[in-house]
Amino acid sequence: MVRLTGAILFFFASVVLPLSAESAPERKLTLATTTSTQFTGLLDWLHPHFEKRYGVRVHTIAVGTGKALRLGRDGDADVLLVHAPKAEKRFVSRGYGVNRRNVMFNDFIIVGPLADPAGVAGLADAPTALRRVSARKALWASRGDDSGTHKKEMSLWQAAGISPEGGWYLSLGQGMGDTLRIADEKGAYALTDRGSYLFFAARGKVDLRIVSEGDKRLLNPYGVIAVNPKRHPHVRYDLAMKYVTFLTSPEGQKLIGSFRVKGKKLFHPSTGSKAGKN
Repeated sequence: MVRLTGAILFFFASVVLPLSAESAPERKLTLATTTSTQFTGLLDWLHPHFEKRYGVRVHTIAVGTGKALRLGRDGDADVLLVHAPKAEKRFVSRGYGVNRRNVMFNDFIIVGPLADPAGVAGLADAPTALRRVSARKALWASRGDDSGTHKKEMSLWQAAGISPEGGWYLSLGQGMGDTLRIADEKGAYALTDRGSYLFFAARGKVDLRIVSEGDKRLLNPYGVIAVNPKRHPHVRYDLAMKYVTFLTSPEGQKLIGSFRVKGKKLFHPSTGSKAGKN
């Protein structure tokens, strides 16, 4: 029988065991979310607190809300953080998601060039503003990507009684950041969530102005949804529910409320509110 000397035991403990620990599988939670939560830095602010508490790494897929919901439907994400209440509720009612909770909100605004060629500035009624843009064939930059912002824009055009088309209407198929950049370059109007606009304006990346705001139809609520484990048994439902609980806990809500970009508050906590029930 071979006896292990003290030196050999020390070598085994200091080299072999750490290698074994490093090869242990990492706990990972896959989040599908909208681009606005990612590029504004909100998730970089929130996730280290969650990851440290639960010993988990959050893998973020930042896409439009429509694609995020499709990822959840197909079982390619464990949890969703999105902003299209009607689509979210359909997602849950069809059995793809469970335990939807309100998390936060901001609002949508219409932005445009400083010269305001359509004469929209000061109009609080969003459909009226869109009708004026259309009547004057002023350039409009649309995300055109089935995101929550795009869904909201389409509902506003419908309320205005207009099917936007023609050379003045630019359907880009881009995220919010690229849409704002293109609108700025071309002197176009666009619908954006306030948080994204503040983020880019604070950094001097766009020279657009707010021309229409305050319409109650422009509320922009965000919800968190766990993917249904009965539909997709492989999803990490336990971690998803920890994430849901974290975002809606007093700690998570306080973190959301304290997030700032150059002193500007981009999101407002909404657990327990009626935001998202419209």
